Amino acid sequence: MIDVSAVTKSYGNTKAVDTISFTISEGENLVLLGTSGCGKTTTLKMINRLIEPDSGSISIDGVDVSNGKPEELRRKIGYVMQNIGLFPHFTIAENIAVVPKLLHWAPEKTSKRTQELLEKFRLPEKYLQLFPHELSGGQQQRVGLIRALITDPAVLLMDEPFGALDNVTRSGIQEEFKALEEFKRKTIVMVTHDVQEAFELGDRICLMDQGKIVQIGTPKELLFNPANEFVIKFLESQRLVLEFKSTSIKDIWEFLPESSGLVNKEISNNTLSVWSALELFSLNKIVEVQTFQDDNTQISKAINFSQLSLAFRNYQKRVKYD
Repeated sequence: MIDVSAVTKSYGNTKAVDTISFTISEGENLVLLGTSGCGKTTTLKMINRLIEPDSGSISIDGVDVSNGKPEELRRKIGYVMQNIGLFPHFTIAENIAVVPKLLHWAPEKTSKRTQELLEKFRLPEKYLQLFPHELSGGQQQRVGLIRALITDPAVLLMDEPFGALDNVTRSGIQEEFKALEEFKRKTIVMVTHDVQEAFELGDRICLMDQGKIVQIGTPKELLFNPANEFVIKFLESQRLVLEFKSTSIKDIWEFLPESSGLVNKEISNNTLSVWSALELFSLNKIVEVQTFQDDNTQISKAINFSQLSLAFRNYQKRVKYD
């Protein structure tokens, strides 16, 4: 869906982005991760030509983005900017309708799509007549997401979309992001400096430093097969939590004991992360985990806290020394 080839952007003698290349598959969420000044936001903005590259090429769905007018390109791409970016003098309804008006949508079509998204984001209709300052930060962020999704674009660019929110609100909206079908069928490029956010939301992560790509891969690949010392040090302080969250029950299945029949709680999703599984029960409980073989035969295993922890440690040893 998106192809970035040998793209460079300089400001004076400083290369903000230094000859980077990557591709993003349709329906994939690629997270650009790194410290401030590493080039991730510049890279994002070059995709919709808010910034023009000095050299290299970028194409979306096989079409070079440099062909045609920038404003026409941007109308086809959803964009969620840092610090929400709602127009303060527009009502919520007017903010949402900005791009549909540019595309000459009929008012009825805009209204119908707005209602659909309000329902999905659990916002009451009465908010449409309010102004941004009358909403909370979390509510404003939901409106910003609705505005980006209103025309159902195939590509969505997100620049630190949850950075301005407090931890509790950010966590709630991130959960909505992961669950909503609207996001699952988009090709998404997201910028963040938050390592936890990158690992929870990204299908793949592009870790950048000083304008270059250090490593691009799945969360597991960065954790268990780091490209160099920079990757190791960048993730070091949060490594254990990231490994818990990136490892699923399915990954550690072979290390779990068979079911003993003493079950306090059942979970039928073996793609659940080890971190989430640990949160489901206290030390004195046993949890039954179910899965299905290829012939649809049901298999069950029962685990307590210590057994789950032991299975995780055995899995860690295997992936680190394979």
